[in-house]
Order: sequence, then C-alpha cells, then structure tokens
Amino acid sequence: MIEFQKFTLDNGLKVIVHQDKTTPVVAMNILYNVGAKDEDPELTGFAHLFEHLMFGGSVNIPKYDEPLQKVGGENNAFTNNDITNYYLSLPKENIETAFWLESDRMLNLAFTDKSLEVQRSVVIEEYKQRYLNQPYGDIWLQLRPLIYKVHPYQWATIGKSIKHIEDAKMEDVKDFYARFYNPDNAILVIAGDVNLDEIKTLSQKWFGTINKKSPKRREIPKEPIQTKSRFLKLERNVPANAIFKAYHVVDRLHKDYQTTDFISDLLGNGKSSQLYSSLVSDKQIFTSISCFVSGDIHPGVIYIAGYLSEGIKAEDADKAIQNELVDFCNSTVDDKKLQKVKNKYLAAKEFSNLSVLDKALNLAYYELLGDANLINLESDLYINVSSEDLRRVANQIFTDVNSNTLYYLRK
Repeated sequence: MIEFQKFTLDNGLKVIVHQDKTTPVVAMNILYNVGAKDEDPELTGFAHLFEHLMFGGSVNIPKYDEPLQKVGGENNAFTNNDITNYYLSLPKENIETAFWLESDRMLNLAFTDKSLEVQRSVVIEEYKQRYLNQPYGDIWLQLRPLIYKVHPYQWATIGKSIKHIEDAKMEDVKDFYARFYNPDNAILVIAGDVNLDEIKTLSQKWFGTINKKSPKRREIPKEPIQTKSRFLKLERNVPANAIFKAYHVVDRLHKDYQTTDFISDLLGNGKSSQLYSSLVSDKQIFTSISCFVSGDIHPGVIYIAGYLSEGIKAEDADKAIQNELVDFCNSTVDDKKLQKVKNKYLAAKEFSNLSVLDKALNLAYYELLGDANLINLESDLYINVSSEDLRRVANQIFTDVNSNTLYYLRK
C-alpha cells in the first residue's frame, strides 16, 4: 500500500505527496499531459523535441543541469505517444532547488534560435542513428501506419518524417509550449522524507503564481474497427529475417486490459511462454520470439515479434504463429500457469515501486489515468483474471481481420 496525499493549486496544478522517511533522497516527478498523439499531423516530433528543449535554459536559469548538479541532484526525462515526463532526485535538504528549476521552465522557457538549432540537430542525429542507420531501426516507422489509419498513434514519438523537425519554425515551437506546458496540464509528485505542509508551502511559492492557461487540446480521432487483414513486406540490410504481427486491443482503462496483458505474458514473455517453448525451443523455427502489449492510454496493440532461423520461409513461420494463436484461443490455461503469471506480475509490481523515484513516476501516471490510488487497486484487477477471461479476450483479439503483419526480410 502506497500512501499519499494530494491537493490542487488555484492555477490547476495537481500535486501529490508521498512520505517515505527511510531515505535521505527526495524525488520530484512532473508529468505533462502531452505526447506524440497531441501533435499536428504536419508537425510531428514536437513532443520529443520539447523534451530536449526543456533542458536548454529558462528565463532565470541559463543552464538547467548546473544548479542541480551543484546540490547533488540528477535528472532525466522521456516522451511517448501519451505523455512527456521529467524527473529528478536530490538530497532532501536541497529540495527547494528542484521547485525553483521546474517552476522556472514551466513559467517561461528561454527560446532562442541557438537553442532551437542545437536541439534540432540533436533530434535529427538521433532520428538518423536510431531509426535510419541501424538494423531493424525503421520497424516502428513502417509498422505504426500499417496498424493505425486515423489515430495519431500512426506515427512514432520521433515523428513521421525527419523533415518535420528540420522545418520546425520558432512560432510553431512557441505555440506548442503555450498550449501544453501549463500548470493545469501537469501533475507534480514529491516523494521522500517530506511532509504535506512543507510541500504545500513550496508549491504555492514556486508554482502558485504561474498563470492558468486551459490547454486547447486537439480532438483526437478514434481509430475505426479494422475489418480486413493488412500486410507489408520490406527488404533491408539486416542479419536475419523477421516477422512482426500486431492486433488491436483495448485501452489502458478497459476492464479487459489486465487480461490482455496476461495473454501477452503467457504467449511470449520468457522461455516458458507458449510461443517461445513451441517455436524456438521445440521446432526451432525462430531464434527468438516475444509478445507484448503497447500499454497505450487509448486503444492499443498486442505485438508478436519473431526472428527467423536460417532457411525458414517467412510464410511458414507466419503460419506457425497463427497455429499457436488458434491453439491458445481453443485451450484453457490451467490454474498453475495462470498463478505463475500472477506471481510474476506481483513481483514486478513490487519491484517497480522500490525507490521514491519509481513511486513518484507511477503516482503521476495513475493520476493521469484518473486516480493516483489505482496504484494500490490495480493488483486486484490482475489477481481476479480467470482462465475464462483469457479465452474470451484472446478470441476477440486474434482474428484474421484484426491482424497486421510485417515481413522484414534480408536483402
């Protein structure tokens, strides 16, 4: 049980406080409710670009990292299709430095042509290195638009095209900041040896005077139900042939999400999973295979990714996967197997909340989903999944018309 208290400032900033007296370190996590899905289709990659720009200096602080390092702190950030998240940790006696730094860049980021060019170059280089010049690097650039035809999940966090970042104008960057980097579009979590009154005082002092600007969010289009299987074949300079299969699944708050998560574990998480045991260990059709859910807030995807053994035809390997999925849909998972994945989940859940930084991040995310207390309630949803649930949901997911298949073949 993770205990916490929360309050909201007049400008809309949500603040959550978790007291942990066992550590001298305090963590601050600030989640902005903006991700790649909130971008203009003609100006993609901006959420990720902003993750970089936010470290470029603000109105009163030329370099973000220097003051934090001087007081023994460290920081990082990440962006995905749903959120942009900034986090730091530092000794508790220096906690006010964290409030100063984060409030200043929420108040007024220092936009200069130089900082934009520097971060633009960093992102472009990252795009080239990770997505264009690396074996299998462009898989998600190819797979996402195959899966999604309307919803903005159709592009990766890095963006649809490198050109969108190359052509980013200062006015577009400022507009994105004004729309989303506001107190009423953020969730602040403090975790460590702190008390509520102290955090209320610091929050009001440093964030309370920042003006509320209700964000004008995009109307995000709903992805239509897929009614026909989709297929794409690519040839690249890669060491081995690969198959990627993707099926639409429910959103993060749907009652069947936990069941879907367990289906992915039973199929392809670890060497004892069905796909690995059958298609790697026994039949040696693949050298490796895995199954995982995207975990998106909006309706997401369950993926199967397999790398073929030498001499195996992609069509035969694909058919082998499909046979295993049919077998899974027609079988009943025994109690022992189901209990094993439940135990695995509970252990992972405990591990994911070990540090104050982990707890700060998770509390912010669950609050975004609707209620930070979901961090304490979700385990029951997993524990209550039955073998009947697994079979019912698997039969809904693994239909031919819901399938998206990519053959990623060696030239």
